[in-house]
Amino acid sequence: MNIQVDIALLQPVIALIAGILILLAPQLLNYVVAIYLIVVGATGLWPRLLG
Repeated sequence: MNIQVDIALLQPVIALIAGILILLAPQLLNYVVAIYLIVVGATGLWPRLLG
């Protein structure tokens, strides 16, 4: 079974989850933003690191 995740699909899903977490628990804002930036940066660099 091959699962292929498109980065163009992954980033809006991550942003949606981050937005919901911030609405539910505003005190998590710093952590949610930091994790979001790390994930988006890693997914942006991932194709360039592999080849």
